Amino acid sequence: MFKVIIILMILVHNAHAHSYALATAHPLATQAGVEVLDNGGNAFDAAVAISAALAVVEPYGSGIGGGGFWLLHEAKTNSDVVIDGREVAPLAATKNMYLDEHGKPTRDSVDGPRAAGIPGVVAALDYISEHYGKRPLSANLTAAIRYARDGFIPGEQYQRFIKMRADTLSKSPAAEKIFLQSEQARLIQKDLAHSLQLIATHGQKVFYQGELAIQLVNGVQAAGGIWQLEDLQQYQIKLRTPIRSSYKDLTLILPPPPTSGGVVLTQILAMLEPYDLSQYQSSQMTHIVVEAMRRAYQDRALYLGDPDFTDIPMQKLLNRQYAQTKFKTFDPQHASVSQTLATIEANEGQDTTHFSVIDAEGNYVAATLSINYPFGSGFVAPGTGILLNDEMDDFVIAEGVGNVYGLVGSSANAIEPKKRMLSSMTPLFAYSKDRLLIAGTPGGSRIISMLALALIEFQQGATSEQIVKRERFHHQYIPDVIQFEKNALSEHVQQMLVKKGHTLKEINYRYGNMQVISKHRHKGHLTAASDPRGEGLAIVKP
Repeated sequence: MFKVIIILMILVHNAHAHSYALATAHPLATQAGVEVLDNGGNAFDAAVAISAALAVVEPYGSGIGGGGFWLLHEAKTNSDVVIDGREVAPLAATKNMYLDEHGKPTRDSVDGPRAAGIPGVVAALDYISEHYGKRPLSANLTAAIRYARDGFIPGEQYQRFIKMRADTLSKSPAAEKIFLQSEQARLIQKDLAHSLQLIATHGQKVFYQGELAIQLVNGVQAAGGIWQLEDLQQYQIKLRTPIRSSYKDLTLILPPPPTSGGVVLTQILAMLEPYDLSQYQSSQMTHIVVEAMRRAYQDRALYLGDPDFTDIPMQKLLNRQYAQTKFKTFDPQHASVSQTLATIEANEGQDTTHFSVIDAEGNYVAATLSINYPFGSGFVAPGTGILLNDEMDDFVIAEGVGNVYGLVGSSANAIEPKKRMLSSMTPLFAYSKDRLLIAGTPGGSRIISMLALALIEFQQGATSEQIVKRERFHHQYIPDVIQFEKNALSEHVQQMLVKKGHTLKEINYRYGNMQVISKHRHKGHLTAASDPRGEGLAIVKP
């Protein structure tokens, strides 16, 4: 009898040891994570494998020539940390570098090598493998190397973004050869496979100090860019303490600046705290939420930037009373006007990607990565296969000038050498009494508003699938307009909002690509969902 009990205990333990969930923006990236978890890796190893795989199979959204934020929960220490792998401005960057002789913005912050910040992905993946993973970096890059070497068949999203950015890609001979001249159905990236193999063998040093660093800098400079070897040699990731806030019965774990998501989400939800949104008709609920978005995005524009360069009044911005005082100008019957919205003294990309993963040990990761606009700068350094970001556009180019997503800002986000540009990427964890949510999405400036709607739904008991399927609307202070997906607002709701003074703009495509995992905190039951707007895959293995 004793032997039988032992056998049963082993079977139960083994079943538990192989339970996990993943949701990523591409089936091959999900499969890369599955391979790692099935072969003894933990959620952190899977996060490295997924990040690298997405760099290969989703080149329009992320890459090792870009940056990101990885929100990690480590079970054994019951602790959370943000790995900040955001890009930084080159040493030769200047405040007015993207203005012509007449003071007008150029396209150099979006297209070509001058648009690229110094990448952080490789440093972050090396660090996560070494300090949190159970497998070496080389093992975690295996799938990505295979996908780059052997190729894969791109999906509809890839084809759509290729058409959108073909003109820019054609200006980089290396990019044109990889993405525009291939006559095969499969996208094969041999130079990228070689670069990934070098990183697998030598770690981050080869990217920031060695062979790849030299190739990157030579390629950028030959094409008119301003990178120097010192830029790569001096790059460092940052370990940041997450923001811990709340909304009704939810506890939220959110990333801090230089991403704006944690601050802006905290403010939106603090303003909404007194309202039972489920009791309002759709038009009034939308009005209330939009007005909270408007005011929180205003503070994003006024105060937020890189905390290593800017004195951000975090204590006040995260204070619930401050947010609710800011919301006292809310009029239930009339829309505010953003340009005349009073400020309260506080003295104290579209393309991007996201994934969520949880392992059987209770470790989990939410990570959002980006090269900014689809296919980033459109520039590939010859011989590397590495597509560079155009994240310099996330700085304030000039006062009152919006970036490619229409976001405005202040001197807090002005260009300075070695400074991290402000981001909207917002990987998050949320806890209710019974449930855990691991979530995030791409979407440029709309990331934060999408996640606000997701958290409202989660707090009201929505499932993972319901959360990712929800139709979306957005307001970001400037421009003063409600953007919304088709069918997100009925004709009646639109009419009621117009009567209140809102300006509406229907988006002719569905936006975002949310990846969600939910876990019952006591029963251990896992669910996962990948946004139907994308081509991702969610897997739960019991």
